[in-house]
Amino acid sequence: MNKAYILFHLKEAQEELGKTIHEIESQPDYDYGEYVVAMMHLYHHINTAWNARDVSPDVAERCSEDDFYAWRRFPSEDEIYLGK
Repeated sequence: MNKAYILFHLKEAQEELGKTIHEIESQPDYDYGEYVVAMMHLYHHINTAWNARDVSPDVAERCSEDDFYAWRRFPSEDEIYLGK
């Protein structure tokens, strides 16, 4: 398990979640478009923390375009519950 990479992405997700909560609470004109962008960013980091949890530091550092898109997708139930 690549704990450093997981922690990086979980901390980025935490930051985005806090920012989103603050903006919804403090900006009366916060709109759906802003929410969609924020949630896409949040899910990107949460999904990458999960999907790339076992990549080596070298693979994480190189992160190809294919890796980027594979790691950011929402995992299937089998991947979550069975670790596949």
